[in-house]
Amino acid sequence: MLFSSNVFLYMFLPLCLGLYFIVPRKLKNFVLLIFSLVFYAWGEPKYVLIMLASITVAYITGLFADQKRYKQNGRRKAMLSMIIAIVWNLGFLFFFKYTNLFIKTANDIGGLGIKALDIALPIGISFYSFQTLSYVIDVYKGEVKPQKNILNLATYVALFPQLIAGPIVRYQTIEEQLTERKESWDKFSSGVKRFTYGLAKKVILANSAGALFEELSAMSNDKLSVTAAWVGIIAYTFQIFFDFSGYSDMAIGLGRMFGFEFLENFEYPYISKSITEFWRRWHISLSTWFRDYVYIPLGGNRKGKGRQITNIMIVWALTGFWHGASWNFMGWGVYFGILLLLEKFIWGKGLQKTPAFVQHIYAMFFVVIGWALFAFDDTDKLINNLKNMFGANGLPLINDMTVSKMLGFAVTFVILVIASTPLCKWLGEKIKGKSEAAFDVVQTLSVPVLLILSAAYLVSSSYNPFLYFRF
Repeated sequence: MLFSSNVFLYMFLPLCLGLYFIVPRKLKNFVLLIFSLVFYAWGEPKYVLIMLASITVAYITGLFADQKRYKQNGRRKAMLSMIIAIVWNLGFLFFFKYTNLFIKTANDIGGLGIKALDIALPIGISFYSFQTLSYVIDVYKGEVKPQKNILNLATYVALFPQLIAGPIVRYQTIEEQLTERKESWDKFSSGVKRFTYGLAKKVILANSAGALFEELSAMSNDKLSVTAAWVGIIAYTFQIFFDFSGYSDMAIGLGRMFGFEFLENFEYPYISKSITEFWRRWHISLSTWFRDYVYIPLGGNRKGKGRQITNIMIVWALTGFWHGASWNFMGWGVYFGILLLLEKFIWGKGLQKTPAFVQHIYAMFFVVIGWALFAFDDTDKLINNLKNMFGANGLPLINDMTVSKMLGFAVTFVILVIASTPLCKWLGEKIKGKSEAAFDVVQTLSVPVLLILSAAYLVSSSYNPFLYFRF
């Protein structure tokens, strides 16, 4: 079920909210859990069992990973529980997500003729596997107490606002909120606004950019130009940002409606002046997860430059691989790992001495190239698109079709650029500084307007994908 679907907006969510606020406090987590399981089972009922199994394993291993429960040999027993949780989560993730990739690769290289398995990727497995894994690890490290109520733990893992595409919510972030959160009208109204802004970003902006990218990427080379290839991948650059950040906004907004506070997942990444800054602003929950549970345990930067370089490349190879069962994602991760190393050890200090606009152009150039690597999981299409972008396929610099598309999409591109910056937030603060009443009126009116526009887009268009479902 998509947040940006009529079933969710007009049936599921109103029913869930109505029942949630009717039942007494002790039943609220139960209501959330039941609705979360229905939400997940809407598309793939059988895979609910896998998620429930992961919750059960996390609950049991979490109890035994608590070193304080042991008098002797506590560390060894607790470590064994943590290892079981790691093997379970990574084992299931690897089986469902990567088995067919390795079978295909083995067949391509060795001509083995192994038949691919008839398995589909359970939606959200990458996210809830990381959440349950971090929970057990944090219990082992003594950073959180084990959850003794399996209903509360299940609610944390299955919570539908962040279940299928994040942000990756750490247990320690909402540990107290699971039992002691307080709903309020201010928090609820703030959540509605945040959800509405996220919905508009997804339905109006991301879908518009995505439709242009799909159209251009489907064209044959005889109709394209070098400029069109760049326009297409820039459209994808906006699509993936507004698609994923819009979903994160909706998740944060939904969380607030039910009394939860999730951490931010995006901080205007397209205003970055370096690749390092970009990854501090993009998919923050994933970057910090890999930092805390992979990079630092591997030694981080504490064991010399050579080890640090190795650790960084391991983290970024895994980051790329986490995104999907295709080698282009691995290449995408390695690409950014190399750029981060070059900034850290070679040209980072020199870059900081250049004008701000030069730094920004540099960062966005390499970010756009990165999204070109990310967008195509078909190697032939990927190579062909890169050749088109750099004029290696003999395409004209520009043609009539490109001019027509650019003129027709010019206003939308301006809106996409403005919406990806803090300009609207800055203007809002200026209005609020001069007249708080005027700010409240603008903000209040924006919600129904955006809801109506989003509903109109949903009714009039059949194009409503969500890119991170496949991850």
